[in-house]
Amino acid sequence: MTAHTDTPGSVTTVFKVSGMSCGHCEGAVSGEISELPGVSSVQAVASSGEVTVVSTEPLDEEAVRAAVDEAGFELVGRA
Repeated sequence: MTAHTDTPGSVTTVFKVSGMSCGHCEGAVSGEISELPGVSSVQAVASSGEVTVVSTEPLDEEAVRAAVDEAGFELVGRA
């Protein structure tokens, strides 16, 4: 599990997502995850399959899984 506090009141978590292959994929995944409560920043990188999420508190992995699924991709787990 990769989760650490960057600044007081924020948590950064890196997730692995399979199926992303382009900028459109990155945008779809980022858009869905950014809708989750408490998320302040999302950076998806198709080439590595990693999605870095900054939030006010640790995210529920099932909520992230549902958001990634809604975007049409599969959450592998935490990087």
